[in-house]
Amino acid sequence: MSLPGADAAISEIRKARGAFFTPPELCRYIVKWAIRDAGDDVLEPSCGEAAFLVEAGARLAQLQNEAGTRGGWLHGVEVHEESAKAALALLRTAGYDADIEVADFFTVEPKPRYDAVVGNPPYVRYQDFAGEPRARSRAAALRAGVPLTGLASSWAAFTVHATLFLKPEGRLGLVLPAELLTVNYAAEVRRYLMERFARVRLVLFTQRVFPGVLEEVVLLLADGIGPTDHCELHQVRELSELRTAGGIARHWKPLRPEGKWTPSLLPPMALETYTELVAHDSFTTLETWGDTTLGMVTGNNRYFAMSPARVAELGLSPTDTIAISPPGSSHLRGMTFSEAAWKELGAADRATLLFRPSGEPSLTAASYIEAGEAVGVHKAYKCRVRTPWWQVPLVEPADVLLTYMNADTPRLCANKARVHHLNSVHGLYFKPGMVRTGMDLLPLGALNSMTLLGAETVGRAYGGGMLKLEPREADQLPVPTKSVLEEAQKALSMLRPQMARALRSGRLLEAVRLVDDVLLVGHLGFSRAKVESLREAHAELTSRRVARGASPRGTD
Repeated sequence: MSLPGADAAISEIRKARGAFFTPPELCRYIVKWAIRDAGDDVLEPSCGEAAFLVEAGARLAQLQNEAGTRGGWLHGVEVHEESAKAALALLRTAGYDADIEVADFFTVEPKPRYDAVVGNPPYVRYQDFAGEPRARSRAAALRAGVPLTGLASSWAAFTVHATLFLKPEGRLGLVLPAELLTVNYAAEVRRYLMERFARVRLVLFTQRVFPGVLEEVVLLLADGIGPTDHCELHQVRELSELRTAGGIARHWKPLRPEGKWTPSLLPPMALETYTELVAHDSFTTLETWGDTTLGMVTGNNRYFAMSPARVAELGLSPTDTIAISPPGSSHLRGMTFSEAAWKELGAADRATLLFRPSGEPSLTAASYIEAGEAVGVHKAYKCRVRTPWWQVPLVEPADVLLTYMNADTPRLCANKARVHHLNSVHGLYFKPGMVRTGMDLLPLGALNSMTLLGAETVGRAYGGGMLKLEPREADQLPVPTKSVLEEAQKALSMLRPQMARALRSGRLLEAVRLVDDVLLVGHLGFSRAKVESLREAHAELTSRRVARGASPRGTD
């Protein structure tokens, strides 16, 4: 769609800056919510074609006619001069008084003079948002006390900066990427919004609302003087249902304001069940079981990790190597990693040993070290910063190995082989008194729909749609408590043969249903309908993740 009164090239320029045409229904809905008085002053930052200001002018005209008074002021900021001229011409043609300032919004000194700030911030990912523009945006956010990481996209700083233009009781109405809810770099933005405003309303869509744009959006409607401890949720399918989004809202309280708001994406019954289980004394977070840490970093797995056949070929002695879980995690899709499984992998020529002389290298080991230096292995960053370069820092064998890059869901695998692990998996070390139950039952009991759904809410979408779970994210994974697993021990243990067969055959969801029936339905008394809502929500979030991973904008 060409911009009125402007060359079509302007539209292309705006798209390159991450600005997209906003459907009138979105503008109208936000403006109607934000403008409540005939005398309201309104700001649209990065106004582009003035989609919000046009609707704001119509809204003010309506209110002024009803009140029989004049007042209210329309103001826009736009960095692109031709777009600003086109916007001003459009507003004047419509009969609305307005002014458009040509400037980078981040350079505009904030003054709390507006009753409403409305708009659709430009969306530029961190890869394309660098140099001076990024520095200005981070400085603008920091003015409000919000530190942003180098991974933040442009909308994050834009949102924070926009709040500084509001009167204390002013209203903020923005169209934002759904990244607000899900990405780590938005943590401080989430915290700030709940501290700044007394009311934070989110309107969520189950379908994409921007034609030709893969990015999902959420409407942020915030007002009042904060803080608040909850969000109001309205979920609709598409734009035509926006008129129903002003009804009774669902209230949802995040565990921590800065934590991910991904659960807000869940359908009503699933959110109710998820929230109930999070607060239930039968579920806890993984960090209450123990510490999740990164594995060992070699600097060059091809050099350090080797198969038993390779060790024999080189003539290395037993003191020159240690036992490891092979790089990767494809062999950790079950509930237990046994010594027999480890030996079987070694026999299949997998790298189950790590070159790591415990003391003075043997003559053969010394020759291997010299060969490594000849090809520059010692120059790799992780190698050259340690002394000696060939001695990989040890991490003790973990109680449980946790897969952190997954196409389906993270797996907890009891480390019965007691081998060391590399940084392709995480290690979970149980607290005192938790080891026996944790090793025997947690990997099995964690294969339930609540934990699977929780992984989607605390993890992040990575390239190719993979689910990535860093240690601090794994800490927040909802899992059954020690007491509930011990109470259900007999019934869960009886499932183990069926579970093992299902997992070996790649039938993850079949295994999960078995645990659900015993743990969530049988032991905890949740209805099958509620448990099914968790499964459906997990499938929906997984589909969202995969779809985001297929998009160039799909990673955190």
